[in-house]
Amino acid sequence: MNRGGIWLLSTSLANLLFLYLPITVLILFSFNASRLSATWQGFTFRWYLVLVEDQALLAAAQNSLLVAVVSTFIATILGVGAAVGLERLSATRRRTLEGALLLPLVIPEVMLGVALLLFFVMIELPLSLVTITIGHVVWNVPIVAVIVRARLQKLDPRLVEAAQDLGATPWQAFWRVTLPLLMPAIIGAVLMAFALSLDDFIVTFFTAGPGSTTLPLKVYSMVKSGITPEINALSAILVLISMVLIGLSLVFQRWKN
Repeated sequence: MNRGGIWLLSTSLANLLFLYLPITVLILFSFNASRLSATWQGFTFRWYLVLVEDQALLAAAQNSLLVAVVSTFIATILGVGAAVGLERLSATRRRTLEGALLLPLVIPEVMLGVALLLFFVMIELPLSLVTITIGHVVWNVPIVAVIVRARLQKLDPRLVEAAQDLGATPWQAFWRVTLPLLMPAIIGAVLMAFALSLDDFIVTFFTAGPGSTTLPLKVYSMVKSGITPEINALSAILVLISMVLIGLSLVFQRWKN
C-alpha cells in the first residue's frame, strides 16, 4: 500500500473512531454495575430492568411510538404523492415546487421548531401529541419525497406507457406498475422517517405540551439531574433502534427489483 492509501485508511479509521467511540462507550457503561458512570465496577443488566419498571418512561415510550407511527403514515402518503406529482411537472415548475418542498430540510431545525410553535400559537392550537405529530410530518415529508424521487427517476417510463397501450388507465398503471417498482424505496423511506421521528428532539421540544413527553424529552429531563446508568441504558436503546432502522432503510433503497 502506498503512502496515499495509508493516509486515506488512517483518516477513515480516525473519523470512524471520532463518530462511534462515544456511542460505544455509552453502550458499554449502560452495563456498568456502578451508579457512577465514570467508574467501572462490573457487568450488569440491572439498569435495563430499572427502565422496564419505570412507568413514566413507559408512558414516554408509548408517546414516541404513537407519534412515530402516525407521522410516518401521513408523511409517507404525502411524500409519495409529492414525488410522483413532481415527476410529472415541467422542469421549471418542478424546480420551484421542489425548492419549497425541501425547505424544512434546508433551514436549521431550531428555526423550524420555532416557526411551528409560532404557527400553533397563532391558530390557538394547544400543544400536545397532535402538534408534535404535525411537526414530524412537516419534517418527514421532504425526506420521503427525496428518497422516492431518487427511485422514480431510475424507472423506465416505457413500462408505464406499455401498460397504458395495453388498456390500463393512469390509476391502474400507477397501482400495478409504478407502485410495485417504487416499493423498495417506499419501505426505505418509511423506516427512515420512523427512525428520525422516534429520536427527534428539537422539533419535539418546541411543539410538545403538558403530558406529551417523548423518549428524547425524557432523556433530556433525566440528564438535568446528572448522568446515570439509566440514562446510558435508555440512550443505548434509542441509538441501537435508530441505527437498525436506518441500516434497513439503506438496504431497501438499494434493493433492485
